[in-house]
Amino acid sequence: MDIVSADLPTCPTCNRVLEWGGFVLMLREDDGKRTCRSLWGCVDSHQWWMWADRPESTLEPCPYPELFGS
Repeated sequence: MDIVSADLPTCPTCNRVLEWGGFVLMLREDDGKRTCRSLWGCVDSHQWWMWADRPESTLEPCPYPELFGS
């Protein structure tokens, strides 16, 4: 494994390395702020996201995979 892929998250479903897919602007309900979610996907088409401004947050299943899938 190279240094670059060692820092990338892995898919909780299939354990493959996730690729970053961009940002999605959202309204966060718990604090009412407009902020971005960082979108991640694996080669098996599993889509995940997390709050971009909360690096300690965990990956959550993206409820709209058809919008961001390849």
